[in-house]
Amino acid sequence: MSQAFSLQPLLELMQTRTDEASRKLGQLIANEQNAKSRLQMLEDYRAEYADKLRESITQGMTRQTLANYQEFLGRIDEAITQQTAAVRQSEANTSHGQQHWKEQNTRLKAIDTLSIRHDAKERLREGKMEQKLQDEYSARKFATAPKPEND
Repeated sequence: MSQAFSLQPLLELMQTRTDEASRKLGQLIANEQNAKSRLQMLEDYRAEYADKLRESITQGMTRQTLANYQEFLGRIDEAITQQTAAVRQSEANTSHGQQHWKEQNTRLKAIDTLSIRHDAKERLREGKMEQKLQDEYSARKFATAPKPEND
């Protein structure tokens, strides 16, 4: 009879932790991509608005309109600065999540390797036991077989 792997509960726990780390890493990557997308959108919008300002300047505008454009560009620049910080934070979170996933995966692999070794030892042990039983059966069969009579 095969012995159960004594670290099976730990193996299952590590699998659960690795799965959770994978799920969390996926969320972090999605959040990072989302933050980068927002930043790109803001940068594109700023470039578009700056082009409109240049076009309006060539056509002539009042000081108040120019001040409004400049104030709005300042707000966009502030939003870009904030979003850039959010992207950096998101990148740091993703990096930390990747490191955590690697650690969990390494631990899982170590326990899984022990499990594989345990299974191999058990198969070897069971094979030896089976061979021993077959040898005993053959020996008994040979011992109880009728012996030829010599004349």
